[in-house]
Amino acid sequence: MSHFPEFEVVPAVDVQDGEVVQLVQGERGTEKRYGDPVEAARRWVDEGAETLHLVDLDGAFEGQRENAAAIEAIVDATDVAVQVGGGIRTAADAVALLDGGVDRVILGTAAIENPDIVGEISDEYPESVMVSLDAKDGEVVVSGWTEGTGLDPVEAAARYEKLGAGAILFTDVDVEGQLEGVQTDRIERLPDAVDIPVVASGGVATVDDVRALREAGAAAVVVGTALYEGQFTLREAMSA
Repeated sequence: MSHFPEFEVVPAVDVQDGEVVQLVQGERGTEKRYGDPVEAARRWVDEGAETLHLVDLDGAFEGQRENAAAIEAIVDATDVAVQVGGGIRTAADAVALLDGGVDRVILGTAAIENPDIVGEISDEYPESVMVSLDAKDGEVVVSGWTEGTGLDPVEAAARYEKLGAGAILFTDVDVEGQLEGVQTDRIERLPDAVDIPVVASGGVATVDDVRALREAGAAAVVVGTALYEGQFTLREAMSA
């Protein structure tokens, strides 16, 4: 399947302890709670979402998938494309999700630590791997954004495309969760460097931010806090 043939606004459903939350700057303890994941997912689908972005935050921090049940419930309850990240550490983890009806798996730390995992999964499910590159001050960071890798996001994106990645998720950590707007200069270099879709995440506060990321070349934009806080509706963002 071709990903994001047209620009999409993708709602984030971040799950911690079985509930939807949004963190500020990825810091635990900053979360605001937004209730039941399946209800949130259904709401975004009703509003027109074509893809849902699910993150198992406990998995991302603990390194194992803690909220698998909530994610399975969302896959069962909706009929849109679902991309899942958080705690996927092995090819077997990823394939189990893909076997279970997930469309794309998002790999961050695992892909950085073991780049070959991208090819292992892609051999079985082509174009199913989205590699997550989280950048802070222009450097890719891992492990909940606490460790620098020395990697330049553009070079990393090109490398993962060669390894078989079907898409890149680029998160600008400096603005993530702050509702203070986006920095398009961070993302512009990526779509020029790769042929696979680049999905932007982090800092979206207004419909203008969505438009700016689209103009910077993003194939899709993941939006979390702004939607949950009612800064704009999904329909408004999509019609922009």
